[in-house]
Amino acid sequence: MMSAAVLELNARAPAAERLAAFARVTTDNVDEAAEQIGRIFCPHDLEPGEARAAGFSARHNCADFAGFSINYVAYGGSVSIDPGCLERFFLVQVPLAGAARIRAGGCELDSAPDRTASLLSPTIPTRMIWTDCAQAILLLERRMVEQRAAALAGRTVGTVEFDPVIELDAPSGRALQTSLAELMTLAERVGPSGRLSPVAMADWREALLDHLLNGQRHGLSDAIRTFSGQAERLPRALRAARDHLADNAGEPLDLAQLACVSGIGIRALQLGFRRHFGVSISQMLLDMRLAGLHARLAQAAPDACITEIAFDLGFTHLGRMAGAYRDKFGETPSATLRRRMS
Repeated sequence: MMSAAVLELNARAPAAERLAAFARVTTDNVDEAAEQIGRIFCPHDLEPGEARAAGFSARHNCADFAGFSINYVAYGGSVSIDPGCLERFFLVQVPLAGAARIRAGGCELDSAPDRTASLLSPTIPTRMIWTDCAQAILLLERRMVEQRAAALAGRTVGTVEFDPVIELDAPSGRALQTSLAELMTLAERVGPSGRLSPVAMADWREALLDHLLNGQRHGLSDAIRTFSGQAERLPRALRAARDHLADNAGEPLDLAQLACVSGIGIRALQLGFRRHFGVSISQMLLDMRLAGLHARLAQAAPDACITEIAFDLGFTHLGRMAGAYRDKFGETPSATLRRRMS
């Protein structure tokens, strides 16, 4: 059953575009559209279909937030769009009207309202043909997504590539569509002169990252399931040890207690972590603490004390913590805090 926000999103005709107060581009000139929209997203080739060139029009409205934006983009007529690799961001495209054929790497899909949306990864080359198409588009900064994926998977920051097909009739697709509809309605209510509170901004970032990284298949999905203890192949003893470690991540590591909780010996536990998680027990604990610090900084107030947060999460040596954080996320904790609140 569709939410009221989704019903509102789908009920409007393309002419009554969304986010009208956030207009960035309104033109019927192909070169002007390519240049102006390219400045907002990324440079791209834009060509109208020969038979529909006379009916070309472009509209782009954009409500920008910290780390993400919600957009309404509409093209009249048939238009070929070739952005290549997006490089700096991920795009979730939910069709509101018309149709789009999208090729992302070796995958080709037909996108249509209430059936199929698309998720474009920054490292996968993309080409699209939109036909009288309007879409709600969520842009998420690449660094933000890759850092959170690394935290969830217990890995260092690296490339994340998603399955580009989002089935809107699947539970995860419906949930994502509902969230984007609600975000678009919220932006319209707040307006260009208003702003979300830091807490509301952080809540939206967390919800959107959760939708993508836990709801849509990508290259680190299996690693996240394994690191979180959700993988079916994980023995019960290791699952119990991992859960205990997570619940007590702020406390000093006690191998004897961990072995007692898991019901197996310390040596078997150490070998099991290496075999099933690919890391030592102490490394997993460090990764849990680093992930907790990264998540806390993503929601922190501008005047938050990094030292207090680090001590609360079990770090006792701030220099080593800062080095490990930089190795994992490619920046210092203070840089993360500044970027999150900018």
